[in-house]
Amino acid sequence: MSPRYFDAMLEKKRPHRALQVYQILLGTAANRQIITYGMLADILGYEGAGVFAEILDHIAYWCARRGLPPLTVLVVNKDTGLPGDGIPVQADINVERERVFSFKWYRILPPTTDELEAAFQGL
Repeated sequence: MSPRYFDAMLEKKRPHRALQVYQILLGTAANRQIITYGMLADILGYEGAGVFAEILDHIAYWCARRGLPPLTVLVVNKDTGLPGDGIPVQADINVERERVFSFKWYRILPPTTDELEAAFQGL
């Protein structure tokens, strides 16, 4: 059986991409790193970096609903070093990043695509 590709998916593409980004961010957090939108776009094979709002929102809402540190603070603009507008963070980004770096992400079960979608939809 051949692999399935995102380009062929017509439904629920964003929750699946969000799960993929979640996995990337876990490795980023474990290595105490940040990643730019452009770097993330390159990893996923996107042509541009301005496509992540809803994908990252899936993760941000999932984290918020479970009282977890905001994993999405690790994705930043290459010029400002800050998350994009609309990414929920507290006033001190460094405190939030340290919370993300210190959290034991691999001790919890990763979200399912259905859980990511439900968090995004506010269910």
